[in-house]
Amino acid sequence: MSGPSDDASDDSDASDDSDASDEEFDAISAVIAREFPTRPVTDRSSVATGNRKRTVVVRFGDGSDPPAVVVQTGPNERALATEATLTRAIAARTDLPVAQALAGGPLSSIDETSETSGGYLVTERQSGTDLHEQFATLDASSQQTLAQTFGRALACLHEAFRFDAYGSVGVERDGAVDWHRLLTDSDPGSMLAVEAVDHVVVTTDWPTWVQSYASAGVDRLPPAFDDLRPRLRTMVDAGVASLPSSPVSTLYPWDLRPGNALAEGETVTALLDWGEPLAAAPGLGVAKVEHLVCDWYVTDAGPLRRAFRAGYADVRPLPPVPDVYRLAAVVASAVDGEGVVTRPRYPERTGEAAVAFHRERLAAILD
Repeated sequence: MSGPSDDASDDSDASDDSDASDEEFDAISAVIAREFPTRPVTDRSSVATGNRKRTVVVRFGDGSDPPAVVVQTGPNERALATEATLTRAIAARTDLPVAQALAGGPLSSIDETSETSGGYLVTERQSGTDLHEQFATLDASSQQTLAQTFGRALACLHEAFRFDAYGSVGVERDGAVDWHRLLTDSDPGSMLAVEAVDHVVVTTDWPTWVQSYASAGVDRLPPAFDDLRPRLRTMVDAGVASLPSSPVSTLYPWDLRPGNALAEGETVTALLDWGEPLAAAPGLGVAKVEHLVCDWYVTDAGPLRRAFRAGYADVRPLPPVPDVYRLAAVVASAVDGEGVVTRPRYPERTGEAAVAFHRERLAAILD
C-alpha cells in the first residue's frame, strides 16, 4: 500500500532484476523460455514492489506483438489464477482498462522434474506512467477528473459482479485450476466464487462479516494505536448493530487506487493488480476506495471526495456509507499484509509521520 502496484508500470519504477534470488530468476527465465521460445529478449526489469509476487517487465527485440509483457510468479498458483480470471471477467463485463492475461499455469508444468511450487501469469504490458508518483503533483482539476474516474470504475465493478456470500473471492476449488478454460473463455467470471481463504470469514450474515473484518483490522494495528483501540472496538460493536442483515454482495476491490494505475495525463490507461479480491456490500467498497483515492494524497480531500462520488453516481446510486465502513476502510489500509504501517502521501510519509496520518483519519471518524 506504499508505492507502485505489483504490476508493471513505466520504466521509472523498474530496475534490473539481477538482484533477484536464483530461484526467482530461474522461474522468470523458465516462463520466458516456455511461452516465448523464439523471441529475443532485449531487456527485463523488475518492478520493485510487492512481497508476495515477483513481477518483471520483459521486452522483445523482434518487432512482433506484443513488444513487451509482464511476467509474475508467486507461491500461490490459485491466487494468480483468481487474478487472471477476475481481470478477464472485468474486461468482458465492463469498459475498464485492464491488462489482458496471455498465459499462466503452475510452475511445476514447466519443469516437471523439480519440486517447484506456485504459479506464473503473463499479461500484456499497458502504456502509461505510474499514477502513484504523479497524482500529488497534478493540479486540482486533473486530480478531480481522475477521482471521478475511480468513482465510475468502482460503480462499474459493483454493477458487473454479484456473489451469494461475503468473504474472499477465488476460482472454484474443484480440483486443479482449469487454466485452458480461464485463458480461452471470453468471460471466465463464472469460475469465481466466495470461499474460505486464510483468516477472512465467509458468511451470508453481513453484520457478522463486518464485525470480523473491522475487528481484525483493529487487532492488527501496532502499539502506536493502543490508546485508540478501545474506542475503535466500541465503535465497531455499535456500528454493526444497525447494519442490514443481507445487502447485495458485489466485488470489493480493496486495493483500487492510484498506486495501482497507469495514466496519460487525465486518462487512466490501466487499472492493475486485482489480486486477493473480496465480496462485500457496495458501501464498504466506496469507503475503502474513497479513502485510498481522496484522503491518501492530499490534505483537503473534500473536492476529491465530491468528484469521486459524482463519478460513482453517474453509473449507479451511491450506497449508504456508515461510519463503521469508514473505520474498517482506514484500519484495513493502515497496515500491510506483513504487519508494517503503510506509507501515505507522495513523497511517502514514513515512521511517525505515517502513523500520525492514520491516527488523524481514525480520530476524525471517532469524533
